[in-house]
Amino acid sequence: MANAGIQLLGFTLAFLGFIGSIASTVMVEWKASSYAGDNIITAQALYEGLWKSCASQSTGQIQCKVYDSLLQLPGIVQGTRGLMLASVLFSFIAMMVAVVGMRCTTCMGDSPEAKDKVALAGGVVFILAGLMALVGSSWYGHRVAQDFYNPFTPTNARYEFGSALYVGWGAACLSIIGGSFLCCNCSGQGSSTKSPRYPASAPSSSGQGGRDYV
Repeated sequence: MANAGIQLLGFTLAFLGFIGSIASTVMVEWKASSYAGDNIITAQALYEGLWKSCASQSTGQIQCKVYDSLLQLPGIVQGTRGLMLASVLFSFIAMMVAVVGMRCTTCMGDSPEAKDKVALAGGVVFILAGLMALVGSSWYGHRVAQDFYNPFTPTNARYEFGSALYVGWGAACLSIIGGSFLCCNCSGQGSSTKSPRYPASAPSSSGQGGRDYV
């Protein structure tokens, strides 16, 4: 029951990371306009995401524009798009694999060793998905910070971290932690199955010793 509970906890954390990766990819606030400086017009707030940019007026009106051309986008946006979409795809595959290998399911119940290996594979794919989301979010955040501290960047063109970055970082951590739980549970179980082999060999050695005395 303890192993099944650890698997369920790891799968739950990884599933939350999967939902967070989807939300982060869709969100617009990957970077938000900065109000640092003196001569900044605060009548509107600008947001840029992976798919579109938005402008929020002080009256509450929001206007968004989808990026027209894919080839004209900066390399950072295209690369982050690919990493986040790959993270979502890998998380979905890992979710399907982990469900088959978890002990709370009836799939492959007649072969527990193969079932544990399937759960281990699902945990490894979850970790890979989390690393992809972590690299994509960190890469985008590094570029935002680099442009912010660049002295040649105009003050009214500087951006800060948006909420989508924090969601992406949190989702990546959840996926990595959940996948690690699945992997650690399988490795711990494999060592526990091998331990009963040592007491089994003790009676045979003592029996042979008794025959020598007879």
